[in-house]
Amino acid sequence: MVSKPLRHGAIGALLDEYERAFNELIKVISLIPDNLLVVIINPETADENCKSIQSILSHVVNSGFGYATSIHNAKRAKIERPAKIFHLTMKEYIQDLNDLFAFTEKVFKEIKDEDLELMENSLLISTNWGKIYDIEQLMEHAIVHLLRHRRQITMINLDRFK
Repeated sequence: MVSKPLRHGAIGALLDEYERAFNELIKVISLIPDNLLVVIINPETADENCKSIQSILSHVVNSGFGYATSIHNAKRAKIERPAKIFHLTMKEYIQDLNDLFAFTEKVFKEIKDEDLELMENSLLISTNWGKIYDIEQLMEHAIVHLLRHRRQITMINLDRFK
């Protein structure tokens, strides 16, 4: 296995781990046939983001753009995050995940390691679920969010839907 060089600094570490989480998720979903995207895999849940693989992946992409947009908006002019989109192919979700990571990398080009340690209120990010994070905490949340949903998809017994 060829490994690529690691990025430097605290931001480099966050981006390396985020990229690793993306790659692990992409590896898992690339094995799932497109026809299983819309199958209801969890009919008991009240969470619309977890009923199908399609809803999980749309939620993951939308949330990821939300995290990166919030970080961008803490430092620069406000932009809107893209709307949630539902696709019918894994290829489209894989493209979205790659686009999301590229957008996140672009956001971090304007952020320095020392920005992670600033305790200025202007750099604190209020989330739509009621928590307040600094940039580093929000990125750590973003990484774990990917890992949790990768695990969720991995645990689905897809054979029962074939």
